[in-house]
Amino acid sequence: MNQEIIKKAGEIVEKNAVQGGEYNGQICVLSLIDAEGFPTASVLTPSKADGINWLTFATGLESNTPNRIKNCNRASVCFGTDEHCINLVGEIEVITSDDVKREMWYDGLSGHYNGPDDPNYCVLRFTTKRYKLFIDWQEAAGTL
Repeated sequence: MNQEIIKKAGEIVEKNAVQGGEYNGQICVLSLIDAEGFPTASVLTPSKADGINWLTFATGLESNTPNRIKNCNRASVCFGTDEHCINLVGEIEVITSDDVKREMWYDGLSGHYNGPDDPNYCVLRFTTKRYKLFIDWQEAAGTL
């Protein structure tokens, strides 16, 4: 049964990523640890996803997020509605590779950055280590 719930969770995550489906305004919460050791949460739109295995986000190098990641790469991502709750815990990295930035670029970013080669634009890649899922009134928890 866990595999069925994991598959459904992956489909939900991919559908809500801009490059995985038609953008429907779905957001998720990314939680990081700040410089003082406190949890902080940011509302973001995922750019791309591979089920619950990994997700990417776009942000600016000048924002607080990359600095928090440099201090502590542990992170949590949560997708929630009345119908599901997908909690993922893992590690996150800041990627500035031009190839990755081009691959993850989508039109919605043009209002924030001057294209995929903008030096302020970067990609955050979250990799899941463990999960807790609640979908269709069924629960699953484990590690990847």
